[in-house]
Amino acid sequence: MTDDDRKLMSRAIELAQAGVDSNLGGPFGCVIAKDGVVVGEGNNQVTSTNDPTAHAEIVAIRQACQNLNSFQLDGCVVYTSCEPCPMCLGAIYWARPERIYIAGNRHDAAEAGFDDAFIYDELCGVDFAGRKVPISMMMREEALSVFQSWIEKPDKIEY
Repeated sequence: MTDDDRKLMSRAIELAQAGVDSNLGGPFGCVIAKDGVVVGEGNNQVTSTNDPTAHAEIVAIRQACQNLNSFQLDGCVVYTSCEPCPMCLGAIYWARPERIYIAGNRHDAAEAGFDDAFIYDELCGVDFAGRKVPISMMMREEALSVFQSWIEKPDKIEY
């Protein structure tokens, strides 16, 4: 870890504290940098925006992608004040950055009241019917036809 990495993580932690101080949301901050330059940053804004997806990492990814005019974070590094929740980790993986640095971990978050263990449990091994929010499959054939359209689309932009 370099001095620049430490500065960028310090900024993510500052954003987390600023969000707490201003009542924007939970104690989480995120910075995304490319070649050491910040291209996106954010803090948790779930309660202030009434948006359950407005986690720090999602806010930062949206800003970075807009600033880079890309749906990918090629060559970028994500600095987040805490280990990403399953939603954010999925979004980070879809954005394909080069690396992720975390300060706290999911156990630290759980001690502060942000326990996402139940989501990990739901994702790993519970069949659809047994989940806390049941999932039922319907109209699969119709959905498969849309996938077939995508497969056959000659001018698609793959991601």
